[in-house]
Amino acid sequence: MILLVAAFLLWAFGWWLNVRLASGPLADSRAVQLLVAAIFGITVLAVWELLVRGLQVPMVILPAPSLIAVRFASSTDVLWADFVQTFLKGALCGYAIGCGAAVLTAILVDRSEFLRLGLLPVGNFVAALPIVGTAPILVMWFGFDWQSKAAVVVVMVFFPMLVNTVAGLRETSQMQRDLMQTYAASYWQGFFKLRLPAAMPFIFNGLKICTTLALIGAIVAEFFGSPIVGMGFRISTSVGQLALDMVWAEIFMAALAGTLFYGAVALIERSVTFWHPSQQG
Repeated sequence: MILLVAAFLLWAFGWWLNVRLASGPLADSRAVQLLVAAIFGITVLAVWELLVRGLQVPMVILPAPSLIAVRFASSTDVLWADFVQTFLKGALCGYAIGCGAAVLTAILVDRSEFLRLGLLPVGNFVAALPIVGTAPILVMWFGFDWQSKAAVVVVMVFFPMLVNTVAGLRETSQMQRDLMQTYAASYWQGFFKLRLPAAMPFIFNGLKICTTLALIGAIVAEFFGSPIVGMGFRISTSVGQLALDMVWAEIFMAALAGTLFYGAVALIERSVTFWHPSQQG
């Protein structure tokens, strides 16, 4: 009972403190925004710990954060091997291939009305296909190693990236394109000096969306066949062994990798599209 009351009081104090910080005179500063997020996250973990211990929740239902942290610290070698297999090999390779191919295809689509009217509807159809249906097929085609996971990622990220890039290349107005023609600019001069810079916010929007899709696709694909390494493989086998602390350690690793991946792309976007209103302070 004492732990439950402590959890309630801690949550109330964290709420009160964050409200004061968010409504204070320095609420718009970067330091306060980071502090509010940190306080919220720490409060959630502390309340989680107190509720699990106070209610005596079994580990097979929900382990305490302290148990997850202990398992994470004691399994760094396994987690690193799973990270290399799933993220660096499967997700990152598929992300690079899929997004790169999508940008090149978008340039062809932009130059051909036939491709724009014919390929984009097919892309919407393929993007709607469930991954649990396409992943087993690609695993059978490309084998059980990371190549099949990269193929699943390519399928998942290609069309979202294609749609965003095509929309970005069509962002410039007809008047702007006519102005480039009055300067006797060739197609590629107009492309690199006008249309590609204008499309960069759309391209990076697609890249950020695909960061999460890539990691999800690689993990889910491992449920349908994988060597004895990988985040999806480890989650699947650990659930069967009722080792829920290991499952949550893998989930934390995946969340951390996805967050850092998204943040890296967002940081690159800020340096490339510094001129765009969305990046102005």
